[in-house]
Amino acid sequence: MVVTKQEDGTYAGEFPDLKMCCCKGDSLQDCLDEAQQAAYNWIELELTEDDPQMPHVTDLDDLKLKENQEARNIKVHFRMMEGWDE
Repeated sequence: MVVTKQEDGTYAGEFPDLKMCCCKGDSLQDCLDEAQQAAYNWIELELTEDDPQMPHVTDLDDLKLKENQEARNIKVHFRMMEGWDE
């Protein structure tokens, strides 16, 4: 995820590999929390498609960041089948 600090002090995040998946928050932590849920929802929706296409993950070193941006890895825990226990 690429996090951008906005001029008003809030944060916006976008996932270069997940089309139209984005988030925002009043603080960096709010944005990160929202990002985890947004990524989970994106994956869940993609898996309901007839032919789900999970994108490759862009390497952090390949991202071209602006001065007010930083890259963060977001962990998403997803259960692939109902009733599965860890």
